[in-house]
Amino acid sequence: MGLKVFISGKLLDQADATISVFDHGLLYGDGVFEGIRTYGGKVFLHDEHIERLYESAKAIRLVIPMTPAAVKKAVEETVAANGIKDGYIRLVVTRGSGELGLDIRKTSNPQVIVIASTISLYPSDTYTKGMNLVTASTIRNHPGALSARIKSLNYLNNILARIEGTDAGMVEALMLNHKGEVAECTGDNIFIVKKGVLKTPPADAGILEGITRNAVLRLARQGGYPVEEVAMTRHDIYTADECFLTGTAAEIVPVVTLDGRSIGDGKPGSMTGKLLAMFKELTVKGSF
Repeated sequence: MGLKVFISGKLLDQADATISVFDHGLLYGDGVFEGIRTYGGKVFLHDEHIERLYESAKAIRLVIPMTPAAVKKAVEETVAANGIKDGYIRLVVTRGSGELGLDIRKTSNPQVIVIASTISLYPSDTYTKGMNLVTASTIRNHPGALSARIKSLNYLNNILARIEGTDAGMVEALMLNHKGEVAECTGDNIFIVKKGVLKTPPADAGILEGITRNAVLRLARQGGYPVEEVAMTRHDIYTADECFLTGTAAEIVPVVTLDGRSIGDGKPGSMTGKLLAMFKELTVKGSF
């Protein structure tokens, strides 16, 4: 039996969950989305994800045809309908159907879609042994062209960088911004630890302000760790004591090499492990 998928007010069988081929989400990648986790049947950091969804939509002048409360309810009902305990939710809002062309005034009926399933992003031993990274030549979109803070349906920038990573035998790749500074990876934010200080690129480095990124920053501050949001180059990662990535699907995953250079002693670091333990406790609670 297939999954139940929510589409604009209805829970449909997976085989019947369809939208128009004239939807601009399909034709032009015109829409927004959120990836959300559920632990023990509870939607994790639900309010934060819904808030970011509506901010992304506002930034592209997309009116979501449901209230935030109604969208939250749809997410929870879809999770329950599929019996998902520990899983992954994809919440999508498309621009809606329209004519062939870019004029948003000629579109209508935006589609709100909720898919609740399971996900396994990286091999399990990545979390114990650490991940290897390579720097992609594809840079992060210039923020003057498209703000990375908009979680849009057009992920081609990230996909092209990920192709470079997989071609090099890696499961992730580091992306630099137009200034040659560290931005983020293709699907995750990046952190380093240097002399006991936790560091991550700031919002103006051209990053998506990840929900998990912000949760880790908050946990670190609560734990008394010094935190800096600061511009970094690859040199800072090469010479770091520890490095890890954060993301909704990835959670917290240690990084042990970049471009063939060992980070620290080439093993997952102690602060990474402590923050991961704190994060796991947070997943049990479901929110701060």
